[in-house]
Amino acid sequence: MTEMVCGCAAHSRRGFLRASAGAFAALGGLGFALRADAVVLTKSVRDAMKPDDIVQAMKAGNQRFRSGQRQDHDYLAQQRKTAKGQYPAAVLLSCIDSRAPAETIMDLRIGDIFNCRVAGNIANEDILGSMEFACKVAGAKVVLVMGHTACGAIKGAIDNAELGNLTGLLAKIKPAIKATDYDGARNASNYGFVDAVARTNVALTMADIRGRSGVLREMEADGAIKIAGAMYELQTGAVDFFP
Repeated sequence: MTEMVCGCAAHSRRGFLRASAGAFAALGGLGFALRADAVVLTKSVRDAMKPDDIVQAMKAGNQRFRSGQRQDHDYLAQQRKTAKGQYPAAVLLSCIDSRAPAETIMDLRIGDIFNCRVAGNIANEDILGSMEFACKVAGAKVVLVMGHTACGAIKGAIDNAELGNLTGLLAKIKPAIKATDYDGARNASNYGFVDAVARTNVALTMADIRGRSGVLREMEADGAIKIAGAMYELQTGAVDFFP
């Protein structure tokens, strides 16, 4: 009798977990919250997620954005809930371009991600330190580098633009120009080339993060975090994720 009761309890728990997982999949993540009525991401939910789960949640959020089915967000409620603490699941490095706000295009909430923004989404020591804090101290599990199409910083680097401190920033993008294999016209007027360089720049930035941050490299090797890349297509609203 005891075995039957225990067996039923175990079966019930397994059924609940399967149902919960199914509900999460059906809801597309609702940002990173597991329940429709959850206001913000909690520590327990974030800690239970694997890096690949977090990437999938961002993909699902972008699909909602593209289809015009973004969730209704009570930003004031999120602000109040996060005022005393935050448990972001990821840290993003993206461009300052006003047309590519990460939280909006991936249907995320206040408190879901850390967001570093700089023209051309390049990494420097300050950004690396911020990422190390986000992952090692605050518990984020994904480092995502996101470039975008028709990037002005990429075009400026290709054109050898010079302007004050911008000159030094664009110099950090130029290795991506040389590293890009492209058969067409290699100039800033060719948006196919510009976008190809932008994608290469994302890949080189990912490599730069691994090469210059022993903290993040070790965490990735241990499976604690995932370092990934993405390109945002301005014309379609789609985010293309890649390893």
